[in-house]
Amino acid sequence: MPRLAKPSMTTNETQINSSPLILLTGASGYVGGRLLHLLEAGGYRVRCLARRPEVLKSKVGPSTEVVAGDVLNGPSLDLALQGVRIAYYLVHSMGSDDSFEEADRIAAQNFGRAAKAAGVERIVYLGGLASDTEELSPHLRSRREVGQILRESTVPVLEFRASIIIGSGSLSFEMIRSLVDRLPIMITPKWVKMPAQPIAIDDVLAYLMAALTLPVEQCRIYEIGGADQMSYADIMRVYARQRGMRCRMIPVPVLTPFLSSLWLGFITPLYARIGRKLVASIVHSTVVRDKSALTAFAIRPIGLETAVRRALSSDEEQFATTRWSDALSSSGLNSPETAGSPAVWGGVKFGSRLVDSRTIRVKTAPNLAFKAIEKIGGDNGWYAWNWLWKLRGALDLLIGGIGVRRGRPSSNTLRIGDALDFWRVEVIEPNRRLRLLAEMKLPGRAWLEFEVTADGGSSIIRQTAIFDPVGLGGLAYWYGIYPLHQVIFRDMLHGIARAAERENA
Repeated sequence: MPRLAKPSMTTNETQINSSPLILLTGASGYVGGRLLHLLEAGGYRVRCLARRPEVLKSKVGPSTEVVAGDVLNGPSLDLALQGVRIAYYLVHSMGSDDSFEEADRIAAQNFGRAAKAAGVERIVYLGGLASDTEELSPHLRSRREVGQILRESTVPVLEFRASIIIGSGSLSFEMIRSLVDRLPIMITPKWVKMPAQPIAIDDVLAYLMAALTLPVEQCRIYEIGGADQMSYADIMRVYARQRGMRCRMIPVPVLTPFLSSLWLGFITPLYARIGRKLVASIVHSTVVRDKSALTAFAIRPIGLETAVRRALSSDEEQFATTRWSDALSSSGLNSPETAGSPAVWGGVKFGSRLVDSRTIRVKTAPNLAFKAIEKIGGDNGWYAWNWLWKLRGALDLLIGGIGVRRGRPSSNTLRIGDALDFWRVEVIEPNRRLRLLAEMKLPGRAWLEFEVTADGGSSIIRQTAIFDPVGLGGLAYWYGIYPLHQVIFRDMLHGIARAAERENA
């Protein structure tokens, strides 16, 4: 029998097979998620490192590899870095608790050691811009230290130090957007006068892509910023002008980082812990002093007016692509666990789970019932007692939690890893099951799960609240709010049922 000829590879397949293997960390985050799409579109071989691979698998292309690993777990990096020539280091612990500097330090040491052992030829790192002569905030100080630790590995490091990033879904831009959109008159602290050099997300990505081909002897620190230098107050005025709004500000001489963080948390998508670190960082001038990036790269960053206009013109599409809150680190949990795995919280092992479950029958097909469930959260609300959900978010914010202002994706469909107010999508099986992991401050861990099953011409929706208490405090919390949960969850389920039947109308 004659042999069949082996099909020839396409041009794109040939390019992928011959390109260097690139490891991308932080692919679930704002910058990393967008860089991933550019690398894939450019035909590069990409391997993503993820603590929870299932979060990323639905977001990557067919040629991209996703491997399990954690920069805080050194041995997990060895296999992930095998065969890698270029590694992007885009992780940080800004969303974690006050130990974030030590976590960043350990992570960088682990990554540098593993990269050297694997023979990685280059590490590309995105840090923060600030003066070398100032006393830096803990966040900026940590970003500087991470770059230094990576260089000490002796692997060539190309470090970009950027000012605030302008793009739909970025942390700084969403803060500015929310302040201007929601406050016709705002009381402003001193930090709004601090000079910055905001840079468009497209320009940041252009630098990161150009880092792939820069000669290794030119691997060094580059400061990057947009074409304009201006204060945060000026940035807000530019945004307001682009939106056809007026921006009135009343300066106050004293507003502590703590009070500023609470204020930002109530008005913007930020929460208190992120707000404190952000405010502490933006009290520093973030302007480019060393302009060597303009010589080394054929990139001419755009001005703020154009950057804001671009962010607004492609708002829905881009915001749905990546958001700062998509990163697992925005939860503040160092190592998210799943409902089926053992866990330790603050050194205390969890006890038996407490479960509250109920069902309701709806006269509609399972796909329509699930469609109503999938719309939950954000501006859509929680189908009942929305003011209580907002109150719970406000209380969470006061104690350093995330609150509810992260909202939800603009799309009516959810994916694993999506942030949903103070929840995170942990499991989703289309038209059948949705499980949310709570990321608010709790004396334990909590989940909210919805399951839909067909029953003749109708559907059964099961709603289950699960809680893993820690000690007596956890038990007291659960039983203390149990009567309230009976009312809230009951009415929520009825609200979902009504919405599901409207979908059938």
